[in-house]
Amino acid sequence: MRYRSFYCGICREIGSLSGKTGRLLLSHDMTFLAILLNSLMEPSEGEKKTRCGLHPARSREIICCEPVRYAAGMNILLMDLKCEDQIRDDHSRTGRFARKMLKAPAERLQKEYPSQYGRIRDALGALWQEEKKERPDPDRLCNLSGEMLGAAFTPSWADPYWMNALRRLGEGLGRFIYWMDAWDDLEEDRRKEHVNPLLLMEPGEDMDSFVRESLEMLIGEATGFFEMLPLEKDLDLMRNVLYSGVWQRYEIRQQRAGKERKNR
Repeated sequence: MRYRSFYCGICREIGSLSGKTGRLLLSHDMTFLAILLNSLMEPSEGEKKTRCGLHPARSREIICCEPVRYAAGMNILLMDLKCEDQIRDDHSRTGRFARKMLKAPAERLQKEYPSQYGRIRDALGALWQEEKKERPDPDRLCNLSGEMLGAAFTPSWADPYWMNALRRLGEGLGRFIYWMDAWDDLEEDRRKEHVNPLLLMEPGEDMDSFVRESLEMLIGEATGFFEMLPLEKDLDLMRNVLYSGVWQRYEIRQQRAGKERKNR
């Protein structure tokens, strides 16, 4: 499966950059980014077979190319900042442990990708400031989250002509993920009194319909810019991710909620 070959390639690259612990933080968002950039820029691509501790029974094909290495670097930078966010929110021990493991590679990558890191860091800082307000603006929180992924979607070596579409695609996908996370974490955030834009809704509003409509709008923005790009290689694979795969968490949550309602 080609998606798995990219996923395993990024996993291996993260391991070479940060060790085995970092590989546990691999993001599907960055796998999509590697496939996207590989299709758009058409760099030299290599394949090889390897084994890993998680799947020792048989060897797996992995893809090696510049987009895979770049996506692995962005994965580490984003996860390092996510751990910092978790530490600020609830003094997470898991976040502290992971951040300690990521410290050295993250510092190297900050120097290698200063533009991307600076933009991600600025957006995250603004998001923290917004969260401190008595009544944070949900749209601003969503947009700042989108800016972080938009920065990761624009490597300096990409064709400048397509930079805007790449950034806007990343921003749209980042906003979609922000709302999906808010929907998925709603009850936990309510219990822990964490900031969640859905908790700012007025009582009595139809939250299910609002969330579904919001998610459809946000992924629609992302796919609109995706379709502007001159992509051919792995196009069906990427469309499957954007039009179907990104909804898996939502569908699982809805199924779980339906079962809970039946058992009451």
